[in-house]
Amino acid sequence: MITETGPQGPVNYLVRWECTLVGVIFLIFLHLAKMVKQKKPKLFWVAAIAPMAVVAIGCIFAYAADAKKYGIAIVGPLKKGINPPSLKNLDFNPKYISAPIEAGVITAFVALAEGIAIGRSFALMANQQIDGNKEMIAFGLMNIVGSLTSCYLTTGFFTYILYIFYKFKIYSLHFFKHLFVYFAGPFSKTAVNYNAGCKTQMTNVVMAICMMLTLFFLAPLFSYTPLVALSAIIMSAMLGLIEYEKAYHLFKTDKFDFLICMAAFLGVAFISMDVGLMLSVGLALVRALLYVSRPASSKLGNIPDTGLYRDVEQYPGAISIPKTLVLQLGSPIYFANSSYIRERILRWVRDERASKDSQGDDVEYVLLDLGGVTSIDITGVETLFEIRRSLEVQEIKVVIVNPRLEVMEKLIVTNFVDKIGRDRIFLSIQDAIEGCKFSLEQ
Repeated sequence: MITETGPQGPVNYLVRWECTLVGVIFLIFLHLAKMVKQKKPKLFWVAAIAPMAVVAIGCIFAYAADAKKYGIAIVGPLKKGINPPSLKNLDFNPKYISAPIEAGVITAFVALAEGIAIGRSFALMANQQIDGNKEMIAFGLMNIVGSLTSCYLTTGFFTYILYIFYKFKIYSLHFFKHLFVYFAGPFSKTAVNYNAGCKTQMTNVVMAICMMLTLFFLAPLFSYTPLVALSAIIMSAMLGLIEYEKAYHLFKTDKFDFLICMAAFLGVAFISMDVGLMLSVGLALVRALLYVSRPASSKLGNIPDTGLYRDVEQYPGAISIPKTLVLQLGSPIYFANSSYIRERILRWVRDERASKDSQGDDVEYVLLDLGGVTSIDITGVETLFEIRRSLEVQEIKVVIVNPRLEVMEKLIVTNFVDKIGRDRIFLSIQDAIEGCKFSLEQ
């Protein structure tokens, strides 16, 4: 038993074994048609007509067996013809204009992102490229033309549209949910076309002509189409897109990427395209924020018999420099990560002093390699001032190595260079170490 809250209160849906059985049979039939295409490419037409065969067989079965008596839901009554022109119904009354503007703006942003993302995914499978600008023009043009006859949107952002219908009580929410849940979304239509072997835009022309002829002459016949037949077609297309080996490879190489992948898949498969998209984008943003707020930093050591300085964790054989700690920063320094960078540098200093004290040595210079710092804001400069003050209290001097042009300009304008002294800015780590040795000898 599944319970949903509708406009008139809770609505219960009974899960019937008859529906499950019919759906599984249709799904197996579609899968067998794909296997025939894979084993004998010349019989590609078998897979191409399989979805239509499922619809035709489903209609005959539902009519002959009176499927509704067994709880198998069907599409329901369908009228012949296309929607009448709706241009005359345009109303720019301020009382009503806010609702379509709200729906249009939100739908445009989310649906464009959704449609272009799906297009790129399928383009990658076929080793092709798509133009995002052309996609947006196509979406806009089709929606404008379609709106003249009250057509459904050419994108899959149906959740918000359902909300608008429900909010203004135009129709029952459950009517639109059951009618559109199997048709809505560029994912389902694109997946079906891809699995049928469609290659060019001419397929859409043929599809449009067939749809028009169906609406004019055959629409009532499809009123007996079982919803489980439609769902089986979409499930078959979706299952054909799952690449298990790549998913396993993603799990082995990057667990967080695998989590984003599964969130997108499960969201699309069991909730809606929009929820899956938002979940995956949200997790990707969380990961980006983690990377931004916790940038990479490392302690460098000298590779024996060379002038190279590399991360001591990556190269355990790298030798530390006496009385000197060399640190490398690898990201922009700004308000989002400045606190973390300050704490990280001071922690490196504490750990290094504890290590060198046990060896009878001490840290007198901290070299900051800023070659990987592409930019710095005023909060980042203030962080450098704070680091300098904290280290000077411990009688440790700060040396800057290889700052980029934009960073150097900020340090000059904020007088940071004057505070630490121009003699503490070097082009390379080797020059900085030699300068520090010279100061120590004096």
